[in-house]
Amino acid sequence: MNDVEVARSAAIAGSHIVRQRFGRTTTRIEKGHAFEFATDADLDAERAIVETLRRERPSDAVLGEESGRTGGEGNRLWLVDPLCGTTNFAAGVPLVAVNVGLAVAGRPIVGAVVDPFHDELFWTDGTAAGMLRNDESLPLVPSGDSRAVDFNLEPPYPSAPGFSALAMMGDPAFTRTFQPRVTSTSLTLTWVAMGRRAAYVTDGHLADHMHFAAGIAICRAAGCTVTDLSGGPLPPDGNGHGLLAAADESTHAALLAIVRRLAGDRLAT
Repeated sequence: MNDVEVARSAAIAGSHIVRQRFGRTTTRIEKGHAFEFATDADLDAERAIVETLRRERPSDAVLGEESGRTGGEGNRLWLVDPLCGTTNFAAGVPLVAVNVGLAVAGRPIVGAVVDPFHDELFWTDGTAAGMLRNDESLPLVPSGDSRAVDFNLEPPYPSAPGFSALAMMGDPAFTRTFQPRVTSTSLTLTWVAMGRRAAYVTDGHLADHMHFAAGIAICRAAGCTVTDLSGGPLPPDGNGHGLLAAADESTHAALLAIVRRLAGDRLAT
């Protein structure tokens, strides 16, 4: 298998477990923060993903959200988020993603994202990108027409007080043109790539970040405009905070202007 086939197989293996365990009693594993936890479904899905990666790419390193980093010391790192949207999952809301990405020298290249409950698999090999739905291959066509912008509101907020997603959502310049949405899963990055969302905004440090690596790679390959919150490059090419992924350059420019006005010179570049 090539790298994108490995990513897809691994993500599918994890998604089978997520789907099977949905709606059943799960064990909650606390992570030391009031709103941060995993379930045994997270752990079992990650185990299935890592087993696939270990079998197909035994010399590569793997960074899993629940199990940490294991394996090789080279420049190839698989980033695994076995169940993005654990709070949704635990509450019986079928809105989650299974993310498997490959970063080479710190740059997300290959990615697979599975929506276990709608039989949708998003993928990129670093050049092309597409979606499989019920075994039908479909292109990804970004569009800003929905004007719906998804935000990640989970802490921490490393760019505060320079940037606040809450302030941006209520800003008159934003609400005149866009509508805020909060779905609490990085699945929405794939929605930007296929035109269901105009943009996605999050704060945070994104270097080697398993939540976003696959989605960033898919957005880039689909032709979206992807930068940090200051409009600069993402790691490893830049050191800025956060993510602004937009369907097109004009949508990105409009949102970036709002971020810059709200943050002034307080946003790290």
